[in-house]
Formats: sequence, C-alpha cells, structure tokens
Amino acid sequence: MAKKETNSSSSCSFCGRNEKEVNMLISGLSADICDSCAEQAYQIVKESFEAKKKSVAGIDRNQLPDPRQIKEYLDGYIIGQDSAKRYLSVAVYNHYKRILQEKEDDIEIEKSNIILVGPTGTGKTLLARTIAKLLKVPFAIVDATVLTEAGYVGEDIESILTRLLQASDYDVAAAERGIVFIDEIDKIARKSDNPSITRDVSGEGVQQGLLKLLEGSVVNVPPQGGRKHPDQKMIAVDTKNILFVCGGAFDGIERKIAQRLNTTVVGYASSNNKAKIDKNNLLQYVAPQDLKSFGLIPEIIGRLPILTYLDALDPSALRRILTEPKNSIIKQYVKLFKMDNVDLTFDDDVYEYIVDKAVEYKLGARGLRSIVETIMMDAMFNIPSTKQEKLHITKPYAVEQLEKSEVIKLRNSQ
Repeated sequence: MAKKETNSSSSCSFCGRNEKEVNMLISGLSADICDSCAEQAYQIVKESFEAKKKSVAGIDRNQLPDPRQIKEYLDGYIIGQDSAKRYLSVAVYNHYKRILQEKEDDIEIEKSNIILVGPTGTGKTLLARTIAKLLKVPFAIVDATVLTEAGYVGEDIESILTRLLQASDYDVAAAERGIVFIDEIDKIARKSDNPSITRDVSGEGVQQGLLKLLEGSVVNVPPQGGRKHPDQKMIAVDTKNILFVCGGAFDGIERKIAQRLNTTVVGYASSNNKAKIDKNNLLQYVAPQDLKSFGLIPEIIGRLPILTYLDALDPSALRRILTEPKNSIIKQYVKLFKMDNVDLTFDDDVYEYIVDKAVEYKLGARGLRSIVETIMMDAMFNIPSTKQEKLHITKPYAVEQLEKSEVIKLRNSQ
C-alpha cells in the first residue's frame, strides 16, 4: 500500500471524496480508501472483536448474574441447602469471570471446579442442572461408575466430553464453556488409603485419567463415543474453560470425619470441644483430608478446590420440596392431569403421609416421587378413559393405594 500519486480522477471508494479533500488516499489493487474511512474501519473491527470477546462465555459480561442473583434463582427450584448454594454460586460466578477476563497482566485465575458431598436424594444433580439452565450453557451428566482406563471394558474418560459435545449439538466453542456434572465420584475411590499394587482400572486408574480433564488440556474426543480407532476422525476439545462439578454420597465418610475430629481434641479443653461438635450432622465438618482417607488421590482433590456439603433432608424440608419449588412433584402431577382437563387436588394430611413414608424408606427427595407415583398410578390409568373433571386425593385413598402396591409386590416376590 502506498500514497496515491497526484491524479484528479482518484477518489475514496467508500466516501467518494477525491484526494484533494482528504489528508491521505491509500491505493489498493482495484479500490482506494482515505485516512478517515480507514480509521472508521479500524474502530468497527475493534468493536467487533471486543463484542466477540465479551460473548465468549455465551453471555455478555454485563448480563452475568452475580452470586446473590444465582442463589435466588436456585432458591426457586431447590429447598434448603443454603451453604451448598452459596459455595456453588460464588464458584460459578468466578469461573465465568475468569473466562471473560481481559489479559492485562501475568495474573492467571485458576479453575474453580467443585465437589459436592451429600446423601442420596439431597439435590446434588439438581443444583448443577439448574445453574446450567440459568446460564444457558451446554450441560452433561456423566456417571463415574461406568468409566474405566483406556483399553478396558467400560467407557473411556473421553466419553465425558462426548456427552458434552452431544449436548451442544457438536458446537465445539459452546461445549468448551459448558458444565459437566460427574456423578457418583465416590465410586471411583481406591480400595485403601495406600496406592494400589495391582491395576485398579475402575478406581485409581480413572482418577488418574480425570486429572488432565479437570486441570485443562486439549483432548481428542471420539465424536460418537465408543472406542478410539486409528481411522476415526477426532474432535479436539480444550477443557480449560469447562466447569466440572463432582458429586457423591461418600457413604461412611462420617466415620473418617469422626476419627479426625477425635484426634484433634486432645488435652484439657477436649470435653468442651467435643460438646461443640454436632454428631447428627458430621458432614458439615468435611475436609479434603477426609476425601483422601476415603480413597480419592491427592492430585484429584487438588483439582477440585471448592468443597461443600449438602444436608440430609429432614421431614420439614421434604414437606416443602413436595409442594413449594417451581418444578415441585405435586405441581408436575397437577399439570399432567390438567392436560386431560382434570383438576387434581390433595388433602394436607396426604402430604404428611407421603413425607413419613419417604423418611421411612430413607431415599431422600427421590423417595417422594416414587411414593406419589405409586399413589397416583390407578388414577392415571383410569381417568383418561373417563369424562371426570375433578379428582381429590384423601389420606385413606393414599394409604389404600400404597398398601395395595406393597401387597402386590410381596406376592410377586414369592
């Protein structure tokens, strides 16, 4: 490019001004541009790149909800678990701020992967799914129990990213800012606190394989899942901006916590310290060393820096879960019957009966769904065939349906 030689016929191809009306006219192969239009073009390109950078996380920096807003959104779908919601809200907020950061200095913010510890049916999966719904990012749930080391029967570690690619409709850029929930992370714990002498292909071996995913690296992923083949075209996925949320029941970890707490309270003040410990909820004292004692390797614990717990659900929490959330179990059944033009209502003592049974079965919130399904099964089978417009469920009806189901199951087992 060079300044155009004096020629009265030369003019800017964009604004039409000739070279006498501008400071400089730059000549190309088949067009000319003046200094003013070149400056405007530079500003347009710069703004375009800045807009692209802002939307790299799928949401504009100004649209990113703050931790309090994230928690308020979670409150609409999940009852209780305030501690877990606060930790999760801050971790997710910081994670997407990290993606949106501008490279102004040498300070690099590390990933804030999360591990949730809590009994079954307390809302671990629901927490992660609800956050993904709020942020409108791809979300995948993976069961860690099916994972094995490469070359063994089971699924390879890379299948985790295959699920995320499928959830994003194979949009790699979208998948690289998604959220992955690895469920049953406690099931890949090694069998003892010492490194395994023999090959532990579904435990410690899987943990070793997960390290590169959690920390952030470019992984070649088979697009359709399954085994890797030399002739199969792989998709390169960078995991540095993928948020990993791990969840597990860690059944029996309370014993590890109790042992650790007992060893720390030694001396004159030991009786006072023991009195302060809530023995009915030892999970609130969970620490990284307890996960190590349970069987997670130190390297994977270090890549899951955010550790929080979920409370076991008491009867009052189960009662609220049944009716209060936006997507509560009762509201789902009311909507199902509404689609058949039937108004479904319940007596309050039916809710208490359902909660009592859920506590008895010790299945958490999942137990509520199975109990309600059993109670409503006959009605859901018969009502669509009738022109009935209202259905009211009483406690005697609920007791009858549940007892009848238990008798049938007992007969079938004999």
